[in-house]
Amino acid sequence: MNHSAANKRAVVLLSGGLDSATVLACAKADGFDCYALSFDYGQRHSAELQAARNVAASLGVVEHKIVYIDLAQFGGSALTDKSIAVPQLPSTGIPVTYVPARNTVFLSFALAWAEVLGSQDIYIGVNAVDYSGYPDCRPEYIAAYETMANLATKAGVEGHKLSVHTPLINLSKAEIIQLGVRYGVDYGLTVSCYSASDDGRACGLCDSCRLRAMGFSNAGLPDPTRYLQ
Repeated sequence: MNHSAANKRAVVLLSGGLDSATVLACAKADGFDCYALSFDYGQRHSAELQAARNVAASLGVVEHKIVYIDLAQFGGSALTDKSIAVPQLPSTGIPVTYVPARNTVFLSFALAWAEVLGSQDIYIGVNAVDYSGYPDCRPEYIAAYETMANLATKAGVEGHKLSVHTPLINLSKAEIIQLGVRYGVDYGLTVSCYSASDDGRACGLCDSCRLRAMGFSNAGLPDPTRYLQ
C-alpha cells in the first residue's frame, strides 16, 4: 500500500461492517486523514449505522457524516423492501440482497465530498473473492467508475486525478480479517448481518453472516460476533 498521500485526505465509505472497517484502517495506514461517509438509505436495520459510529470513533476519523437517502422508496432488494425475505440459504447468481445501483449512488456522494475537501482519494471495501455476487463489487466496475469520475468533475478536468482505492478487492474474507487485526481493527464493534437486531446481534444464517463466520474460522481467530442464538 504505497499510494501517494500528498494531500493527506481520503473519503472512506463506512457501512459499519467488517470490510468497511478494514478499509478505513487501510486508509489510515496509507497515511491519510480520513473522512468517513455512511448512509441511512432505508436499510432493514439501523444497527450498522451505530456500528459505523463506533468504528469511526475507534479508528479516529477527522469527520464522520451520515447521509440520508431513501432507497426504500424504490425497493427491489431484501435490504430495502421488507416484503422480500432475506435468504437463509446460499444462492446462485445475483441474490435478492443486491441493492440496485447502491455502490454507484454511494460512490457519487463520496466523489462530491472528495471534491469539496480537495481530496483525490476514495476508499471502498468492495471484494471480488468472498463476495455475494454483486456486480458493483467487481474490479471492472471500479475501473469504469474511476474513469467516469475523472471525466465528470472539475478536479478531474483540471488534472487532479481521482483514485478509487479497493485494497480488499482480491483478498479472501480470512485475509481481510488478518489484515484488519494487524491494523488494530476491533471487529467486535462491527455489524455485518443483513437481519441484525436493533442492538446489533446477528442472525447467523444469512449469506453475510456465513461468509463472516467462515472468515474468522479460516483465519484461525475467535469470532467476536454477538448472535441472536
